[in-house]
Amino acid sequence: MSLARRTFLLRLGHTGLAALTLASGLLPRFARAEEARPAFMATAVADALKALGVGNPAKSDAISFKAPDIAENGAAVPVEVESTLPKTRSILLLVEKNPHVMSASFQFREGTDPYVATRVKVAESSVIHAVVTTDDGAFYTTRLVKVTLGGCGG
Repeated sequence: MSLARRTFLLRLGHTGLAALTLASGLLPRFARAEEARPAFMATAVADALKALGVGNPAKSDAISFKAPDIAENGAAVPVEVESTLPKTRSILLLVEKNPHVMSASFQFREGTDPYVATRVKVAESSVIHAVVTTDDGAFYTTRLVKVTLGGCGG
């Protein structure tokens, strides 16, 4: 087989793979991940919310937020957030004293139960914000989590 034919077949394969990727919708999904990058790089809660286009969120009792008062291991603090607000679109987790405050962002489609159970890194004792965005605006609630060595709170 000649070199020109091999080159042609290789380029044809790359073009086919690119077309298949575009048709399957994989590339737009990766492109959307870039949209949240400035929020994940923010060093202050207000900057992260601004990067996401979230205005001034209002405090809400319709958000259930569970996190331990004292965490022995700040590298994996379990948190649960559930929203009973109508038309919840996303849940954001922000840790005030982390070098980069935004820890997680979860998107919800219509008809999905807005519930999240995950673990976040908490560098030092800090307030964790759970921000819920809805069609009617943004809402939040907070929890103070103390990170200790060996579980001795102080």
